[in-house]
Amino acid sequence: MKNRAKQFFVYLENERGLSERTLKAYRRDLDQLLCFLAAENITQPDEVTQHHIRALIAQRHRQGLGSKSLQRLLSAIRSFFKWMLREGMVEHNPAVPVRAPKSARHLPASLDADTINRLLDIPTETPLAIRDKAIMELFYSSGLRLSELAGLNWDQVDLPSGMVTVTGKGNRKRMVPVGRVAAKALLEWRKVRGQFVGFEEPHVFVSRRGDPISPRTIQARIRHWAKHQGMPQNVYPHLLRHSFASHMLESSGDLRAVQELLGHADISTTQIYTHLDFQHLASVYDKAHPRAKKK
Repeated sequence: MKNRAKQFFVYLENERGLSERTLKAYRRDLDQLLCFLAAENITQPDEVTQHHIRALIAQRHRQGLGSKSLQRLLSAIRSFFKWMLREGMVEHNPAVPVRAPKSARHLPASLDADTINRLLDIPTETPLAIRDKAIMELFYSSGLRLSELAGLNWDQVDLPSGMVTVTGKGNRKRMVPVGRVAAKALLEWRKVRGQFVGFEEPHVFVSRRGDPISPRTIQARIRHWAKHQGMPQNVYPHLLRHSFASHMLESSGDLRAVQELLGHADISTTQIYTHLDFQHLASVYDKAHPRAKKK
């Protein structure tokens, strides 16, 4: 089994071209499998059954491993046996029938409209502040992901029509509207952007050195302004995306439209925002209905 694992890692590194970080994750997960099988005196790949895989998952679950980690462990084992099956080292993949415990779905946090207005009402007295306001306005206006906004080029932005085209996960392109306030903030940023970089730079947002702005810098600047505006909670880019989705759904009730705007491949990913809406409705009900009021 150890020799097969070594060959598998050569395949992952040379043929799949995985990063060192991903390779380390595979090694950690497969080390758990190899240790478990060694304790069971199993030395040959074709001796492994689905019952062994289930026993390993159950053991690690009892030891406190979280559902996401268990899913990753099972995914690594499946990939290992899939490779051995393709190479003719085994006749079946024992991990295929095994299912890991489902992850608990946590409701995404969001900011209410008043809090959003407070966050975005920053003083635009410097070019960097003008840039940061444009960044935050675009996040909230269009529900972009951090990577989408950081990599945005000017040729993707059509301010006269109020649209921006982005390439999201799975290389899927989508067009999303840019609100009036966000469009105005982008125009203001374009006026002062020349202080940092020439017009030949395609990226919309750049650092003070003129380089394309990094996701880490965007996160830091949003934290800075949240603190400056006296926000009591941690504010991060995805929180603005969550707020965009929640407010759109509350106002429109159109789940399919919100799915398209967010770029979700599966509507089940978008449906988590309906729970936020139901929470709001439940809160209204508890406060308003005579039979629901607490004594």
